[in-house]
Amino acid sequence: MIRFFQKQIGKRFRVLLCGDPSGIPPWLGTVAEGKGPGFFLPEDAPWVVHGDMATLVGGVRALLVQALHPGSLAGVRNHSRYKNDPLGRLAGTIQWLTVTTYASREAILREAGRVRGMHGKVRGTYRAAAGNIREYDASDPELLLWVHIAFMDSFLRCHQTYSAKAIPGGADAYIRLWARSVEPLGLDDAPHDEAGLLEKIRKFDPQLAVTDDTREVLEWLRRPPLPWMAGMVYRLLFQAAYLTLPERHQQMIGLRTMPRGIVVTVTCCFLRFLRFAVGPEDPIQDAAIIRMARETA
Repeated sequence: MIRFFQKQIGKRFRVLLCGDPSGIPPWLGTVAEGKGPGFFLPEDAPWVVHGDMATLVGGVRALLVQALHPGSLAGVRNHSRYKNDPLGRLAGTIQWLTVTTYASREAILREAGRVRGMHGKVRGTYRAAAGNIREYDASDPELLLWVHIAFMDSFLRCHQTYSAKAIPGGADAYIRLWARSVEPLGLDDAPHDEAGLLEKIRKFDPQLAVTDDTREVLEWLRRPPLPWMAGMVYRLLFQAAYLTLPERHQQMIGLRTMPRGIVVTVTCCFLRFLRFAVGPEDPIQDAAIIRMARETA
């Protein structure tokens, strides 16, 4: 009986994340095809971190952090379908994360080509924090670096806060290994340890700003148009994500929060329950492991 309910809940959970009514992620075949390992093995830090439920919080946090950079924000507002199709945009991000973490090297390079093609269309102008007008291009190394470190720091901090799983090799291993993910996108100066990550984030501080446009996107991120039950869960995840931001970033945004102790406790309990409710099956990781075994078969 428990396994029956886990299968049903697991299917609904995957439908919400991937957008396919079958509950089968469209990129499952991409992960399964080919032979041998990709960039990471099951015992590597990115594999462990990205397979944990804490990524649900990390994804929300990454969007919050990215929105603080006017250039990154302009790209989202002007070229993203986040308002009209929020789950579709989420699925696109999950596709890149999943393929890069679990697929073969050949599939990862193809996925990087897809993303580079999308980046080539994302360009325009924005008003910088200093007030001057600047051009932006999604393939610009500076913007790529900001998006990467916002993403990486978010998944790392949320895992440290909301997961009981140890990170193999610790934070430095996750940062060093995940730097490989952006090399096919043209970024070769990503940080390789926690000290370097924190230093690069600090260097971006003068470029960050909260404007009316920022507030519009942040308000949408706080209350996206989701089904009732999903919306209830999302509001908890949003609070959990926001509370892991550096204090200086929280002060810039200026949202009211619930007590940290309550949010952390409730979020940890919810994620553990969700892991149980969804069940032990993980089609993506299972497909990756079967693919790697074909090399030695």
